[in-house]
Amino acid sequence: MKTIACLLVSNCFMTYAWYGHLKKGAADVPLFKLILISWGIAFFEYLFMVPANNRFGLTEGYSPFQLKTIQEVISLLVFCAFAIFFLKEPLRWNYLVAFLFIIGAVYFMFYPKGR
Repeated sequence: MKTIACLLVSNCFMTYAWYGHLKKGAADVPLFKLILISWGIAFFEYLFMVPANNRFGLTEGYSPFQLKTIQEVISLLVFCAFAIFFLKEPLRWNYLVAFLFIIGAVYFMFYPKGR
């Protein structure tokens, strides 16, 4: 459970670092300044991402493939909420269908061994 919590917090920082500048008004900020701000925010992402993968994830029994899959699903969920509520982007039906396919991939990633 520590893995999931750390990945969730990490992805909140990551999403804001990568996409926060897409909010209207950031186009006037010099690119170099946006990059430095993003790196500063990404530092906090790594404070949670590294323990999630290296300390908690492996000790909680996840394989590296499973950790990456969990991270990607959390990343998409966080980004979806961010895009809707922060960037005011609409959620379209085709995005939901794409997410369903990703959920299918998660199913197969965690499919029990020996079946």
